Amino acid sequence: MNEEVQFCLDEAEESMQSAMLHLEKGFQKIRAGKASPQMLDGVMVNYYGVPTAIAQTANINTPDPRQIIVQPWDKSILHDIEKAILAANLGFNPSNEGEVLRILVPAITEQRRLELVKQAKAEAEKSKISIRSSRRSANEYIKQLEKEGLDEDEAKRTQDTIQELTNKFIERVDKLMDLKENDIMKV
Repeated sequence: MNEEVQFCLDEAEESMQSAMLHLEKGFQKIRAGKASPQMLDGVMVNYYGVPTAIAQTANINTPDPRQIIVQPWDKSILHDIEKAILAANLGFNPSNEGEVLRILVPAITEQRRLELVKQAKAEAEKSKISIRSSRRSANEYIKQLEKEGLDEDEAKRTQDTIQELTNKFIERVDKLMDLKENDIMKV
């Protein structure tokens, strides 16, 4: 097989894999009723004047499915971490216990669960769009190679391979979405 064709296939697969990783990270941020340290991933703390990810300023644990404990390495920034969590508008109300912040994760209502499923479906759809975009780019590259002298049969086989790859990744997105939806809807 032509090196350029193999490069195109590898590039398309890598791009589709990247879309899957992005989806998995997006799903981690959608809470399904269980507390997890990833719920605080987007929180930025003003650490001596520098916006810093909360994970770089504190130890974050989940002793049980309903609470998150944030224990800063530098006790003097406990108040800054508390302000950052409130400012992130995650629906959490941390309680300051002097050395740690305790965040009780409220049980989510049926309506909120449905909203979370909708949000997860939107994330999944973004990933599918990204995967299809990778397919389109790869097909355009193959058409360009065909104009430059690539065998017509080879081009058709490569486009079929790209479509199989696309179908495989779309199927993985659907499976992940089903798992996430079941996780969210499970009381």
